[in-house]
Amino acid sequence: MKGKPMIRRRDFLGLSALAAFGLVMAGCDSDSGSKVDTSKARNGAMDSFGVGDTFKATAPLSFTFLFSDQPTYPYKKDWLLFTKMASDNNVTLQPTIVPSSDYEQKRSLLISSGKAPEIIAKTYPGQESAYVSSGAVLPVSDYVDLMPHYRDKVKKWKLEPEIAGLTQADGKYYVLPGLHEELWPDYTLAFRTDVLEKDGIAEPKTWDEFREVLRKLKKNHPDVVPFSDRFNGNSVLNIAGTAYGTVAGWGLVDGLTFDDTKKEFTFGSASSQFKDLVTYFNSLVSEGLMDPESFTQSDDAAIQKFTSGKSFVISANSQNIITYRTSMEQSLGKGNFAVRKITVPGGPAGDVIGGSRLENGIMLNSSVKDKDSFVALMQYIDWLFYSDAGQEFSKWGVQGTTYNKEGGKRVLAKDINFQGLNPGGTKDLRVDYGFSGGNFSYGGTTDLLQSTFNDEELAFQKAMKSKTPKPVAPPVPFSDADREQATLTLTPLKDHVKQNTLKFITGQRPLSEFDAYVKELDSKGMGKYVDLANKAYKAYADKK
Repeated sequence: MKGKPMIRRRDFLGLSALAAFGLVMAGCDSDSGSKVDTSKARNGAMDSFGVGDTFKATAPLSFTFLFSDQPTYPYKKDWLLFTKMASDNNVTLQPTIVPSSDYEQKRSLLISSGKAPEIIAKTYPGQESAYVSSGAVLPVSDYVDLMPHYRDKVKKWKLEPEIAGLTQADGKYYVLPGLHEELWPDYTLAFRTDVLEKDGIAEPKTWDEFREVLRKLKKNHPDVVPFSDRFNGNSVLNIAGTAYGTVAGWGLVDGLTFDDTKKEFTFGSASSQFKDLVTYFNSLVSEGLMDPESFTQSDDAAIQKFTSGKSFVISANSQNIITYRTSMEQSLGKGNFAVRKITVPGGPAGDVIGGSRLENGIMLNSSVKDKDSFVALMQYIDWLFYSDAGQEFSKWGVQGTTYNKEGGKRVLAKDINFQGLNPGGTKDLRVDYGFSGGNFSYGGTTDLLQSTFNDEELAFQKAMKSKTPKPVAPPVPFSDADREQATLTLTPLKDHVKQNTLKFITGQRPLSEFDAYVKELDSKGMGKYVDLANKAYKAYADKK
C-alpha cells in the first residue's frame, strides 16, 4: 500500500506522539557506548564480502524482525520470500507480527519495554530519535564499514547531504534508510482531462494558470465546484508550499525553512511566503473554485465527488489514478471519461519540487551488539536492502518463478498479477509470494523503481525531470535536553498553524489578521524554538 510521499523528516519528527516513551526511556540503563569487536562476532559471516557478492551465511542463522502487517497482503509464513531466504541466504527470520494500523504505537511499546525484535522495519528517518538517548537502538553509522553495497550507493548517488541529515548530536546516526537513486515525485493533481479537452482548456503549468483553469471550468459548469480535494488538503498544500517557498500540509513537519543566504533557519509558517500561499488558496475558496470541505471531508467523500462527476480536480498518486478509473467505470461508464495526473505546477519560488531520496528503512535493537553473528547480520542487511540483486529479489521475487526477463525487461510470470500489470494472472505477487511488500521493498535504482510503472506513469516521471529539486536543508541535531524542549514547543505551534491555515483559507479568519497570527506564534514559543534549531545547526556546522 502506498502512504504519504517521501518528506524530509528532521530528527525529532513524531516525538510529540512519542514524548512519553522518550521520557521513560531516558531513564533506562543501557550500555550502548562500547563498540562491537567485529573480529570476534563473525559466526556465519562471509570472509570476503564486497559489492556484487550475494550473502550466504556460513552457518544457519536466525534473526528476529518487527513486521508491519498489511490487510491487503497479510503475512504468510510460507511465502516464497522467506523460503528462498532460508535456502539461498541461510537466514531465517522470526517475525513479530503487528497490524499496520497500530505499528508505530506497538513499535514504541516494544522498544521502551526492552522487548523489540533485533531488526525493526518501517522506520522513517526522524522516528529513531525518540530512542537514541536511552541506548535502545544501535548507532548504525559505527558499522557501515561492514556494508559495501550501502556505502557504494551513498557515494555513487552522492547521497552524503541526505545522510548527514540523519546525524544526531553525538555525530552518529541510528537508522538505515531506504536509498533512491533519484527523487521520486508521485503526488500531484489529477484532472478530468476529457472535460478540459471538450472545453478547449490547456493543462496548467503554474499555480496562477491553475486558478485560471478553475475559473474557466466554473464558468462553463456553474453548478460544479471544480476542485474538491482529499487528504484534508495536506498533499496540495505540501506541493504548493514548495512552489511558494514555504512549508505546509504534509511538508510542515518541523515548521522550519532554511535561508541559504543568511545560513539560518526560520519558522516557515510565519513568513510572507506562507501568507501568499494561504491568500492564494483563500481566493480559490472565495471564488467558488475549491470546495471548502476539502480540508475536513473524508477521502471517500472527496473521491465520490470526483468519480461521480461532481468535481473535476483532486489530488492523486499513481495508484490513486487506477482506483479512480475503476470507480468511474461503474459510475460514468467505460469510455465516458479520461483522468490523468498533471506535472506539479511551478510558483513564485520557481519550477521546483520537494522531497527526499531517503525512504523508510530499519533500526537495529542495540542488543544485536552482543550477538556472535553481528557481522553476518550486517552483511545480510547490506545484501537484502542495498544490493542490486537483493532489491530486485525483494521487489520482483525469483527469476523463472515469479518473473522473467525479456530483452532486459522484467516481466511477470503469466499467472501472476501485481497492481494491474498482468490482470489475467490468478495469483498476486504480494498476497501469494510476499514480494514487493512494504517491510522489505524500498529504495534502489531508478530502473528498478520504474520497472513496475505503466507507460503513463513513465511519461509523468520523464516530464517531472524538468523540475528543479529543492535543496536539502542541513541537519538540526538537537542535544537530548534541547530535543525535548523543541518537541514540547513544536506541538502547540504546529497545532496553531494547522488551525489557522484552515481558517485563513476558508475565510473563517480574515487575512488582515495575519500579523496578529504571527504574534500568537511568538507567544507560543516560536522564537525560542527557532533559536534552539539554529543553536543545534550551528553546533553541527562548527564541527564540520
